[in-house]
Amino acid sequence: MGVRIKSEFNLTNEQFGWVLASFSLAYAIFEIPSGILGDRIGQRSVLIRIVLWWSLFTALTGLTTGFFTLIIVRSLFGMGEAGAFPNSSGVVSHWFPVKETARSISSLFIGLNAGAAIAPLIVIPIAVAFGWRATFFVNGFIGLLWVLVCFLWFRNNPSEMKGITEEEKVFIEKNRRFINHQQSFPWKIAFKNRSLRALVAAFFCSQWGLYFFVAWMPVYLQEGRHFSENDMKMIISYLFILGITGSVLAGFLSDWLVKRKGLRFGRRFIGMLALGMLGISFFIDAITQSNTVVVISLIIGYLFFSFNGIVSYSACIDIGGDRAGTVAGIMNFFGQIGAFFLAIVFGKIVDFTHNFNSPLFVLAIVLFTGCLLWFAVDPGKPLIVESEHHLKTLNNDL
Repeated sequence: MGVRIKSEFNLTNEQFGWVLASFSLAYAIFEIPSGILGDRIGQRSVLIRIVLWWSLFTALTGLTTGFFTLIIVRSLFGMGEAGAFPNSSGVVSHWFPVKETARSISSLFIGLNAGAAIAPLIVIPIAVAFGWRATFFVNGFIGLLWVLVCFLWFRNNPSEMKGITEEEKVFIEKNRRFINHQQSFPWKIAFKNRSLRALVAAFFCSQWGLYFFVAWMPVYLQEGRHFSENDMKMIISYLFILGITGSVLAGFLSDWLVKRKGLRFGRRFIGMLALGMLGISFFIDAITQSNTVVVISLIIGYLFFSFNGIVSYSACIDIGGDRAGTVAGIMNFFGQIGAFFLAIVFGKIVDFTHNFNSPLFVLAIVLFTGCLLWFAVDPGKPLIVESEHHLKTLNNDL
């Protein structure tokens, strides 16, 4: 849709970058408050509010009239959508045993990639037949259906859910990461935690890569590599289909490595692999003249990159425990700041150099940096444990 929107409103690459960035900045600002709110009142209510807001502003995007209305609507869109992943992480901490953390997170990303793979096959024909605005109305309606299902079926805790046995409820609640300590979030300890700082910085770098795929890749393929809209549709579908495969593999591989090699190695290895391989992919794309190589490289790079979200949010659950939503909100706040920078920088570099390959060198460097930052991530040190130890130390001193 990016090329169609740019064409209708006569946007430069820099202006289109600001449209994308307005979403990311608003998303970032409200990410931590939304994560905290979910931890306090329950994720179900917050997720319903998020998708209702998402549906409304998805539809309103189809009513925009130019650059400034796009900025306003996309900003409000980002404000309302913030908190989706932190609250999903909170759901996992409530509902899944510790040993299944990565596999349960992978289910979220399987759905994400499945939606992204199917969307071009539906959205582009609708855009061709009825115009790009119609696609936003259709997507908004789909969001309302999700809200209805969530409201009628989902509950915050196994003990509140109908249709599961008492034995299963007890098993989940004894083996899950969530333990209600009834204490405030240890902000000072969190920001002094070296592992959390490294995780946050690595995720900041990773979202430069993600936002290329979700925002700039269609424009890059059509304007930078001169693919037709139909070819671009199929490439994106194949890419996200492999993303489903990667999400499944990452969940099982990470949990298996944790069991065999320990929590630190299991998470760290997957995180480094994801960002390192995508960095190599972007470097290859930047130097090759072959469109075939570009497509293969992007697909392979995204296959490995699909590991990143799973291992990053799994680490948030490892570190955060019953405050997983807040920890994930902190991480994704900085991640969306990374997406904000990518949205602006990519368009500026393209307009300045008149070359869509130039910003890929920057992307490769940022991702290699994120890969190295995973060396400092140790999810085996939960914040709540550190907080309780800190309180005991203070009491002993007194």
